Amino acid sequence: MARRVWPWLIGSILVSVAGCGVFERAERPAWRDRAEEACLAKNLVQPSAFLTPSHPIDGPGICGLNHPFKVSGLANGTVAVEQTQTLDCSMIPALEQWLAEVVQPAAQARFGQPVTTLSSMGSYSCRSIDNLGGAQLSEHAFANAIDIGGFRLADGRMISVVKDWKRVDTQEAAFLHEVHAGACQVFTTVLGPGADVFHYNHIHLDLAMHGSTNTGPRRYCKPVPNPSLLPAPPPTDGLPPAPDVEEPQDVAGLAPAATTPGGPMALHDLSGAIPDQMRAYDSAPRPTPPAPMPAPAAEGRPSDWDITSAIR
Repeated sequence: MARRVWPWLIGSILVSVAGCGVFERAERPAWRDRAEEACLAKNLVQPSAFLTPSHPIDGPGICGLNHPFKVSGLANGTVAVEQTQTLDCSMIPALEQWLAEVVQPAAQARFGQPVTTLSSMGSYSCRSIDNLGGAQLSEHAFANAIDIGGFRLADGRMISVVKDWKRVDTQEAAFLHEVHAGACQVFTTVLGPGADVFHYNHIHLDLAMHGSTNTGPRRYCKPVPNPSLLPAPPPTDGLPPAPDVEEPQDVAGLAPAATTPGGPMALHDLSGAIPDQMRAYDSAPRPTPPAPMPAPAAEGRPSDWDITSAIR
């Protein structure tokens, strides 16, 4: 008789536990799906040889997205993206806008030639912020972020964040500070060298939802750009200012091989010491931008560009 009772008892326990939600799967926040659908409905991304729709990514956990794109180029393929990246729909038009309104005008003003390649250090990665166990998921876990390590010009010259950001009074440093400041008008999170030790070698861009203020979407931009590189503040909506909110900000791995899902990032060398490059950015002075180099005159366009106008 006892043998007949056990199957019924075990089944009842499983049903009860499931009813309590123990076996329910966590779901991605609804705004992420809505943002993807809105981007697609507005035809903000046109599939091409450089922007290829890919299969949905579902998990592990709530990582992933419904409509990822494999991105190998932007601006109709005129700007290559090193190491094809997986991005969600919304990030692509934001990158296109940043390139057209900020990056290319700054490159023309500083170097008299366009950027032809974005050196990317990563996009989609199912991991937590800082790769720390128990931390909230990174925007990289939803392909809603990309890390830019540098820019290659038409003549082959490489402008590197890790090498050129701190080269005071150089065209290279000025260019990097301008594109960082301009990104703060397009993306909701922008983190570069000086934001913390993790960002000494790249600029992190994402479209995280931080809520709104009385001047529009809340944006996090670190380090704070020189005021001369920022446009005039937008008009308020007439309501009191929204209170400041501290949120954990996203970071990227220093190298793919140095990180392990759920484990801490490798922030030291074999001796156990933090690299000098990272320590130097904690209190590094902001370089004073030099005047732009005159760009070659082109038909129908002034020979000199104003980057402060370009980022507006």
